Amino acid sequence: MSEFMRPIPFKELMEWCRNEYKSQNTIFGIHKDKFYRNEKGTYITTVLGDKMGSAVGPAAGPQSQLAQNIIASYLTGARFMEIKTVQIMDGEEIQNAVARPCIFAEDECYNCEWSTELTVQQAFEEYTKAYFAIQVLAKELDLADYKDFAYNMSVGYDLAGIKSEKVDNYIEGLKDASNTPIFKECKEYLNDNLNNYIKFGASDLDAISPNICQSITLSTLHGCPADEIEKISHYLLTEKKLNTFVKCNPTMLGYDYVRKTLDSMGFDYISFTDHHFKNDLQYDDAIEMFKRLTETSKKEGLAFGLKITNTCPVDTKRNELPSEEMYMSGRSLYPLSISLAAKLSNEFKGQLPIAYSGGADGLNIRDLFKTGIQPITVATTILKPGGYNRFKQLAEETEDLLTPEYKGIDYQALNKYAEEVKSNPVNNKLYREKVTSRKTDKELGLTDCYQAPCKDGGCPINQQIPEYLKLVAEGRYEDAIKVIANDNTAPTILGQICSHHCQEYCTRVDYEKTLQIRDMKLIAADNAQEKLISEIKPSDIKSNSKVAVIGAGPSGVAAASYLRRNGMDVVVFEKLAKPYGIVSHVIPRFRISDEQINRDFRIAEAQGVEFRFNTEVTESYEELKKEYDYIVVATGAWKNGVAPVKEGAENTIDALDFLWKMRMEGGMDLGKKVAVVGAGDVAMDCSRLSKRQLGVEEVTLVYRRTESYMPATQEEVEDVKADNITILELTAPVSYDGKILKCEKMKLGDWDASGRKSVEGTGEFIELEVDTVIGATGAKVDTSAFEANGLNLDERGRVKVLESRESSVENVYVIGDCKAGASTIVKGMADAKFAALDILAKEGLGNDFTQFDFPEYDKVIYERRGVLQRPLEGKEEGLRCLKCDQICEICTEVCPNRANVAIEIEGFKTPHQIVHIDGMCNECGNCAVFCPTAGKPYKDKITVFWTEADFIDSTNVGFLRINEDTFKVRLENGNIIEHKLGDGQLSYTLTRFLETLLENYEYYWAPTGVAK
Repeated sequence: MSEFMRPIPFKELMEWCRNEYKSQNTIFGIHKDKFYRNEKGTYITTVLGDKMGSAVGPAAGPQSQLAQNIIASYLTGARFMEIKTVQIMDGEEIQNAVARPCIFAEDECYNCEWSTELTVQQAFEEYTKAYFAIQVLAKELDLADYKDFAYNMSVGYDLAGIKSEKVDNYIEGLKDASNTPIFKECKEYLNDNLNNYIKFGASDLDAISPNICQSITLSTLHGCPADEIEKISHYLLTEKKLNTFVKCNPTMLGYDYVRKTLDSMGFDYISFTDHHFKNDLQYDDAIEMFKRLTETSKKEGLAFGLKITNTCPVDTKRNELPSEEMYMSGRSLYPLSISLAAKLSNEFKGQLPIAYSGGADGLNIRDLFKTGIQPITVATTILKPGGYNRFKQLAEETEDLLTPEYKGIDYQALNKYAEEVKSNPVNNKLYREKVTSRKTDKELGLTDCYQAPCKDGGCPINQQIPEYLKLVAEGRYEDAIKVIANDNTAPTILGQICSHHCQEYCTRVDYEKTLQIRDMKLIAADNAQEKLISEIKPSDIKSNSKVAVIGAGPSGVAAASYLRRNGMDVVVFEKLAKPYGIVSHVIPRFRISDEQINRDFRIAEAQGVEFRFNTEVTESYEELKKEYDYIVVATGAWKNGVAPVKEGAENTIDALDFLWKMRMEGGMDLGKKVAVVGAGDVAMDCSRLSKRQLGVEEVTLVYRRTESYMPATQEEVEDVKADNITILELTAPVSYDGKILKCEKMKLGDWDASGRKSVEGTGEFIELEVDTVIGATGAKVDTSAFEANGLNLDERGRVKVLESRESSVENVYVIGDCKAGASTIVKGMADAKFAALDILAKEGLGNDFTQFDFPEYDKVIYERRGVLQRPLEGKEEGLRCLKCDQICEICTEVCPNRANVAIEIEGFKTPHQIVHIDGMCNECGNCAVFCPTAGKPYKDKITVFWTEADFIDSTNVGFLRINEDTFKVRLENGNIIEHKLGDGQLSYTLTRFLETLLENYEYYWAPTGVAK
C-alpha cells in the first residue's frame, strides 16, 4: 500500500463517470438521487463576481485535491470550489513530510497535512480536468443551464515560493489555460467523443472558457510575518491582477479569549501554548493592513476580502495523530471562527467581504448565511458519515436565500449570532454525550462487514435495534415488542432507565445526535407489553435438571426467564420481599414506578418461573447442588462504597443506605443543605432525590474532576442541572464533622491510564456548611459467600469466570453486579444470557433466540444518508435510523478520494461488499476512524492495485492486473501468486470478487487498463 495518489487521465476519468453512471446510477459512489439541481432557479453573485447556483463548497483541503473529489462535490451541491493550496514544496517531498494517518475527525477534526500532496503541475491538471468534467456532467445530467460554479485558488506560504516558476505557472495557467497541454487534451478528447453524450454538444464545448479562475486566497502558515502577508497580498492584487482574499488565523483572537472560550464549551482538553498567538499576525496590525489592502484593491478595480478562518494549531496529547502538533477544525473551531468574523465585521461595519469556513454544517449554515457571510466552505462535516452527500442539504438549506447582488454583511446580526453560538448547548462538546469513538471490538472481515454498531458491539444483549426501530416508527408495536422481548427480559425497565450503551455507538452520533433508542423501546412496551404478557404460555419442561438462581434482581430474573422459556426448571431465591433488587428498592420512584417494574416481573411469572421471596440461601453451593444441578449467583453489589472523606466518615451516609431509606422506609431528615460526593448515575439520583425533599433548600454535587470526566451519562448530568443543583468541579472532600465539609481545590494534570486527566491538589481549601453528606463513590461486592464456597478470585477480589460466566466451581455461574462490581442492568442481563446459553447447551437444548428481518428499501436508506436531523418526537424518531446492518458503506462515504467503493456481488451474506482502490488512497486514515469495527478498511479490505510498486509496498489482500487475463494476487494467507483466469488457484471469495470486478466494474482497474 502506498500513500502516493495516482491521478486518473482525463479520458479514463470521463469514461469512468459515464460507465459507472450507466451501470450503477452513481458517479464516484454518489447516487443519482443525491445529485443537486437548484430547483428554485436562484443564484448568488459573489463579491468576486462569480455567479453560482449555491453558496457552498469544499474548503481548500482533502475534498478539493483530486479531480474526482471536486466532481463528487459538484454533483452533490458544491458550487464554490476552494481548490487545495499549492506551494513550492510539493509531490514526494511533501508526501514524505506528512505523517500517516493525517486526519482524525472523530468529533472535532485534527489534521497534520496542509497543502496538496501532488506536484504543483499535477494539481493544475487535476483542477483543469475537474473543470471540464463538471461542465460536461452539469449539462448531460441536467444539473445546470449555465456554468453555475466557480473556482478559488489557494496559494502559500511566502512570497518567494509564490513567485517561483512552478507556482507562477500554476497561477497564470488557471487565469488562462488556453495554451496549456492539459486544457488542450481535455478539449480534444471531448471534441472527439461528443457522440458519447446526448445533451452536451459542440456549442457547449466551445463555451468552456479557458479562464478557469480569477480569484485567489492567500493561505499563510502560522508565524508568517505581517509584512510578508501584506507583500504577498499586494503582489496578488497589483501584479497578478487577482481578486484576493486573505485567510485569517483564529490566533488573532488572542490566547486568553481562545482558551476561555474552549474551556467554557467543554473543549478544555484541547492543549496549546501561547506560542502561535504571539508569533502570528496580531489583530491591531491586521486591521491597519486590511484597510491598506482594501484601498489597493479599489485602485486596481478588484475585490479584496477575508477568509475566516484557518485551522487552529494545537498540541497532540492523546495520540490523535502521529505528530507533535496538529491543526484543529470543525465543532471546536466554530465558536472561534464566528467570533473572529463578528469582531472583524464590526471593525469594518460589514463592508469588508468575508468568506467563511470553520464548523459549518447542515444545521447551522442557514443562520450563518443570513448574516451575509458568503460563500461558505466546509471540510470536517463532509469527512463524517454521509460524506459528500451532506453538500445537498447544505445547498438546499440556503437555496431560497441566494440573491443576485452582494449586499454586504449584517454585522449586528453576526455579532448577535456569534454570542448565540457560544451559549447554544448543541455547540458544547458535551452535546455529544461523552461519546468518543464509536468503534467496536468486532473484527473487520474481507467480506460481509456491514453491521449496526448499536446492536453489534453497543448493546450487551445484542438487541435487534434497527428492526424494532423500524417497527415502532411504523406503529407496529406488537411486532416491535416481540423483537425486543426476544433478547430483553425487562422491556419497560430498560425502556425507562437503561444506560443505553447502544446510543453511544449509533451512527447518528457522527451526524448530529444519537437516536433516542431507549425511548423507542418504552413506546413499544407502553403500547404492546400487556398484550405480549397475556399471550405467554409456560414452556414444557424439557430436562430433568434443575437450576437455582440466587437473587431476583434484574440479572437473576433475566437468567431465570431465559432458561424457563427454553424448557428448564428454575427456582429463584430472593431474601427480599419483592423482585428487581436495586431497581425496586433503591432507584427513586421519580425515575421508575412500582407499576412499571411489576409489568416486567409479570413476564417471568407468566413464563412459569418459580420465585421464593423472603428466602435467604444460607446453604453452601455444594449442599444446594444436592437438589439443583446448576447454580446461578446474582446477588448484586450491596456493600457500602469507599467513604467520601478521610476524616469523619461516620458522619456521612452511603448512597445505597440513603436511597433505601427514601424508597423503602419513608425517607429521612436531611436538613437544609445537602452535599453529594461522586459523579456517577447514583450520585445524580441522590442529588435529584435530595432536592425533592421537604425542607431541603440547597444541594451541591462535589466532584474532584470536571464535568467532562464524570462517569454519569451526560443525560443524567443535564437532569441535575435542570433541577438547579450546584455542581462543584475540581473539589475533593477531605473531612466532615457533621457541620462543615472541608474540601481541597484540585487542578487537572496530565492524562492518566484511565483516559482521563489526572487531578492534583492545589493546597487551597474551602469549607462548605452542610447538614448531610451523601457518599456516592460506588457500591462494593460482598465476596464472603464466594470465599466460603471456594470460588477463585482475582487480586482485586473479583470472582474469576469463563466467558460463559461459569466460575471455577463446575456448574456454578456468577452474573450481574456481584461478578465484578456495580455495573449496568443491561450488562447484567448479558451475563444472564451467556450463562443461560451455556446451561442450555450442556443440557442439549436449543434456544428460542430468533433473528428477525424487517428490511428497509435501499432507496430509503440512501435518501437518509448525508442528511442531518435533530431528534424527532414520539415514534417518528425511529425514522432517523440509518439501518447500518443492511447498508453500512460508511468507509465509502468518508473517503475524500473515493478510494473505498461498494460493489454488488452475489454469493455472500449481503449483496453489498467493499473494495479498496489503492491508487486513489493517500492513507489519510479517515475511513479507519469511522468504520464501526475494530478494523481499517484501507488496510483490511480486498484491494485493486494500479501499480506494481504499490502492490509490493502493501500487505493488503488483492489484485494487480498484469494483462487482460493475468493477475498478481496476494492471497488471504499473505502469499503472492500469479493467477490466470480459470486456473483454480483462488478461494471462492477472491474468485467471486475478481469475476464481478471484471464483469461489472471494469473502470476500477488501472486507468490505462494494464498496471505499470
